[in-house]
Amino acid sequence: MKHVILGAGPGGVIAAETLSKQGHGGAITLVGDEPEPPYSRMAIPYLLSDIIDESGTYLRKNPDHYEKLGIDRLQARASGIDTKKGRVALDNGKELPYDRLLIATGSSATTPPIEGLDGPGVHHCWTLEDTRHILKSIEPGSEVLLMGAGFVACIILNGLVKRGAKVTAIVRGPRMVRSMMTETAGGMIKRWCGEKGIRVLTETNATRVTHDGGLKVDLDNSETMNPALIIVAVGVKPNMDFIDGSGIETDYGILVDNHMQTNIEGIFATGDVAQGLDFSSGGRSVHAIQPTASEHGRIAALNMAGVPATYKGSLLMNVLDTVGLIATSFGQWQGAKGGDHAEAVDEDHYKYLRLEFEEDRLVGACSVGITQHVGAVRGLIQSRTRLGHWKKRLVQDPTRFMEAYLGSTQPVG
Repeated sequence: MKHVILGAGPGGVIAAETLSKQGHGGAITLVGDEPEPPYSRMAIPYLLSDIIDESGTYLRKNPDHYEKLGIDRLQARASGIDTKKGRVALDNGKELPYDRLLIATGSSATTPPIEGLDGPGVHHCWTLEDTRHILKSIEPGSEVLLMGAGFVACIILNGLVKRGAKVTAIVRGPRMVRSMMTETAGGMIKRWCGEKGIRVLTETNATRVTHDGGLKVDLDNSETMNPALIIVAVGVKPNMDFIDGSGIETDYGILVDNHMQTNIEGIFATGDVAQGLDFSSGGRSVHAIQPTASEHGRIAALNMAGVPATYKGSLLMNVLDTVGLIATSFGQWQGAKGGDHAEAVDEDHYKYLRLEFEEDRLVGACSVGITQHVGAVRGLIQSRTRLGHWKKRLVQDPTRFMEAYLGSTQPVG
């Protein structure tokens, strides 16, 4: 039995390890297209902040970890799949046969169609190679233009600030972190950044970048900037172009069932590239976060090894640190159709909490500046706990969520 895993991120690595531990009796090939050992992209900001070195990003620290588990690592990129013959075409001209295939190719940073944005001095912060270029280009006092103010951009922002860079962030939309924060919460994060000396320009975009004698950026607010470096962090897209013509069904990502299997038997998908069961909606969504990729990988591998396992669905969740201000969002933070909500705002102390209800169940939440017991919010959502009389109390005072958790989940008597 030949197991081939395309992608050496967390989902792919955990899948390979799970297959090895199951003692399936076949070959395991882990294919990654970067020269470094498998690493976590979520650790890159810590490298940028000088908290860790490159080896600190590696998913497994022991150099012979994969060899000991019987996992064969191969540096290559998939260029196509022949699902009828069971073969993966690689960019080195070779083909890799498989009996079971896991697609865990992750996602790539996108580049907006702006003139000159493909020139020197412009980088993403998505790979270790990207980070090396950035570290060579900044020093204390360097002016950096950060394009984007979403989740990934805010994590990058932390590293830039710790390096002493002078940062201007621009975002086309009306608020920061719109994928996880309400207008009030996003505005609070923007104001916090301003107090930390970080300039954030909302509803602003670059129109042109030129490179004569250094970087020059024209903004659509009539301003011109001359940064030492431009970092683009405006979004990502699943890496699945190579499956075109394979017959594997896709939507935004590769569609999978609750066993992480695609419409083609023996082919599975996991992580940022997989559109799997969504806990909140009951539909299928792409949740590009590491915990989801890790659990996807484990479930997919068990099924590949012949051990039936069912995925219960991923809960959309984010925990973000923006230069010291913690923000979280869980589940249907934008609200459920026909539902209601409760909100508490303390602008002076940078504290915000919004709870979303469907009948007497908590289905979503987002917060700023609240760190104590916030896991209880997630627990109430994932357990689908009926709040009973506690809902009325939470509508009056959302900050009593820990009391509600204890009061509604603990056995009586």
